[in-house]
Amino acid sequence: MFRAFAVGAALLATTSLHAAEFKWASTTDPQTLDPHAVNSAPVLGFLNNVYEGLVRRGKDMRVESALATAWEPIGDGEGWRFTLREGVTFQDGSAFDAQDVLFSYQRASSEAADTRSWFAPISDVKVVDDYTVDFLTNAPNPLFPSSIANWMIMDSDWAEANEAALPDKDNGNYATLNANGTGAFQVTAREPGLRTVLEPFEGWWGDAEHNITRAEFTPIQNPATAVAALLSGDVDMINPVPIQDAERLSTSPDVTVIKGIEARVIMLGFPHEADVLKYGADQGKPNPFLDTRVRKAVAHAISVPAILRTIMRGNAEAASQLVSPAMNGYSRVLSERPPFDVAKAKELLTEAGYPEGFSFGLKCPNDRYLNDEAVCQAVVSMLAQIGLTAELDAMPVRNYWPELREDNYDMYLLGWSPGTFDAEHPIRFLATTPNPDKKLGSWNFGGFSNARVDELLPLIQSEINADTRQAMLDEVVKIIQDEQAYVTLYVQPLVWGTGKNIELTQRPDNFFILRWVTVN
Repeated sequence: MFRAFAVGAALLATTSLHAAEFKWASTTDPQTLDPHAVNSAPVLGFLNNVYEGLVRRGKDMRVESALATAWEPIGDGEGWRFTLREGVTFQDGSAFDAQDVLFSYQRASSEAADTRSWFAPISDVKVVDDYTVDFLTNAPNPLFPSSIANWMIMDSDWAEANEAALPDKDNGNYATLNANGTGAFQVTAREPGLRTVLEPFEGWWGDAEHNITRAEFTPIQNPATAVAALLSGDVDMINPVPIQDAERLSTSPDVTVIKGIEARVIMLGFPHEADVLKYGADQGKPNPFLDTRVRKAVAHAISVPAILRTIMRGNAEAASQLVSPAMNGYSRVLSERPPFDVAKAKELLTEAGYPEGFSFGLKCPNDRYLNDEAVCQAVVSMLAQIGLTAELDAMPVRNYWPELREDNYDMYLLGWSPGTFDAEHPIRFLATTPNPDKKLGSWNFGGFSNARVDELLPLIQSEINADTRQAMLDEVVKIIQDEQAYVTLYVQPLVWGTGKNIELTQRPDNFFILRWVTVN
């Protein structure tokens, strides 16, 4: 089901390998070290090396034990009981127990947390004893254990002593620049935007499968600079490899290029709640994207095959829905996306009352997704063919998310990788009506709302019969496609580059796990 790539033979224990330093680079620096402040892959992927949850995902993406050694349903679906691992310590030496789990739940589900939507199914959390915790759900929820694989546990005493009892993604606090997890690596230096140094946590409860003595991460936004650093040996790995350089690098005797398909779908989003346009020559005029026909015109005007051929160099695949075909719950009966059809797009615009088109603003990151700005530039050119003048504003992701949360856009680019590897995940985050009280729709920036989707979500979450559940998922997909809530473009490829002496594992969630790295 998943394409996971293990490079080289099974890794040996640290004791049998020579110790080594490891350096790697990526385009995006983690926005924070706080595991509950920002729900994004660069943050969660990086912090999976430092913090741990009750469960985690292995090399094959299966859920496995971490700070919990066992979990089982309570009664007839009233919730889940987790048995905690004993003898675990945080990196400052403090003992881990059930109070830390309760504190981390309260913190991660608070209004201040970007992770609060993860806990929408939870009605209560009860500490049974020092190493047993019950999570009570509003309805039977078979997906809950896998849905919290990226929920990380913090030391309650450490957080409270350092005035970080709640996350603060806007202004930051002690947990923004400092970390105290139970994971295999601990942060020993943090210079945002410049470098982050990690060293093995000698008190880690697990068995080390790496030989790293020190790891240093450097954000490198310029693709040419990243490639040069890899070729010169200044870094041991880069992620991503620029698509245009992948073939050349693969012929280098000193470099290995590792390719895969990520779980992430790239899409365009619309302002479903905005009354007027906010950018462009038509700023202040009524919002055309409120009309489904205009949204469908955008879908028909974009040639996804051309983007895949010219920008992605054949390394990606078209997407018809919010998840890729590899995800559980993907709708096989609705796998077709709108065909590229300029005439149809113009016809729809004319029907909607915009025969001459209009002008608007398109927001895009330039360091978050593979070739993100280039894709947005291609979209601008394609939309111009039907009379839509998009003014592109591309920016670093650290500035991008605040812009989206402030509704400063007329159209935007978004990528989504389902943390549960199930189709329910993007429905909960992207397609349900935003509702802070119910912890729903937290990444539904445009405010798309459909009563039937809202009605189906809790049924999908609790349904055990696979056929019945799939029928409901199919219905949601059809609604989203019929209303063109988003224009899905493609499933993002994974292209990593390493030195020939590096062994590691590439997972389809694009999380880079240091404890699986060997430097030979």
